[in-house]
Amino acid sequence: MKILIVSDTHGHEENLERVVKKVGKIDCLLHLGDVEGQEDYIEALVSCPVHIVAGNNDFFSELPREIVVTIGDYRILMTHGHYYGVSVETSMLKEEALARGCNVALYGHTHRPDLEIESEITVLNPGSLSYPRQHGRKPSYAIMEIDEKGIAHYDIYYLESCK
Repeated sequence: MKILIVSDTHGHEENLERVVKKVGKIDCLLHLGDVEGQEDYIEALVSCPVHIVAGNNDFFSELPREIVVTIGDYRILMTHGHYYGVSVETSMLKEEALARGCNVALYGHTHRPDLEIESEITVLNPGSLSYPRQHGRKPSYAIMEIDEKGIAHYDIYYLESCK
């Protein structure tokens, strides 16, 4: 099972379109906020389940602030992250996810990719497809792939250039 994880597209879906073409068939798309009114377009872009949470720039949105989804044996907390101080550290997010019985926490907001794999929880930020802020400033996304044994593997990928 292949799950595409993205965040912070900010209404500019060109790179998301490129990623969808590049990765091929996906079983689920998870967007961690700051879609800026493009949720219907994003849902129409792929032919699989789509889960989207609101980001701090999704003004007047009816998107949920955060959700918990179950994929395989993984209980995943999806949030934009700004309510958990993720710009400084992820400890509050980890605590919340564990309190909800989750073993994966996904967040955006910082526009910097991050992957922390610990014994009890995995924390992942795919970075931003529109306004990357990490060294090199390449747009990024992540893929969570669940193998035939039900074990998740996580990878962060970068687009070489923006159009």
